[in-house]
Amino acid sequence: MTTPLTGSLSGRRALVTGGTKGIGAAIVAHLAALGARVATTARTAAATPAELFVQADVGTAAGAAQVAAEVLGRFGGVDIVVHNAGGHVGEPAAAPAIGDADWLGTIELNLMAAVRVDRALIPSMVEQGSGAIVHVTSIARIMPTTAPLPYATSKAALTGYSKGLSAELAPHGVRVNAVLPGFVETSGARHLMESIMDATGGDLASARAEVMRSVGGVPLGRPGRPEEVAELVAFLVSDRASWITGAEYVIDGGSIPAVH
Repeated sequence: MTTPLTGSLSGRRALVTGGTKGIGAAIVAHLAALGARVATTARTAAATPAELFVQADVGTAAGAAQVAAEVLGRFGGVDIVVHNAGGHVGEPAAAPAIGDADWLGTIELNLMAAVRVDRALIPSMVEQGSGAIVHVTSIARIMPTTAPLPYATSKAALTGYSKGLSAELAPHGVRVNAVLPGFVETSGARHLMESIMDATGGDLASARAEVMRSVGGVPLGRPGRPEEVAELVAFLVSDRASWITGAEYVIDGGSIPAVH
């Protein structure tokens, strides 16, 4: 008789990078509510339900190493890794005006942070013969005109890395998948809408509509909620997704207009 599949994460050891705000905070809360022992990290300290918080910048080699070392020291290993830390370094600008520092900083944060943390934590997963990794990318990797070019490019690279890693780790029982959120109304998105309101004199509803228009529209008619992305991530790291690896899940309310 086969073991029934379950959504419970009781006792699983999880790391969520960038887990104190927005989507990351929702993922931390959801995994903890499902019984996981959760560690998280961010550059600035913040209240979190995680068992372990590591204040570090995973966009640097030293920060990524510090996070991995503290997680292994506390948990002795890891079962789940969710790479949510990301963003654009520098001010948005046309490609010719973006210097090397902003390009490299964005790539370090969106791609190399995941590469470095994975490299440190994968051996413990391989040794135990199981694990689940989720890379949070963006629909900008499919529609690069919706975000600063270094951000879109680095998220596309993260997707390629995720797919290649999934094939390498599958024989060892470690699953790797990617999640591509569209316009999710986080605190960062709210700041963007407030800047639109300041520039146009409009209200929140019109600013929200402008952001939805900028991503090509949202057929479902509203932004996503961080908790909705957290639900998808929790599914992918659970036993219910035990035969899913190398996949890419779009969660965007229908913004991407064509099969990709």
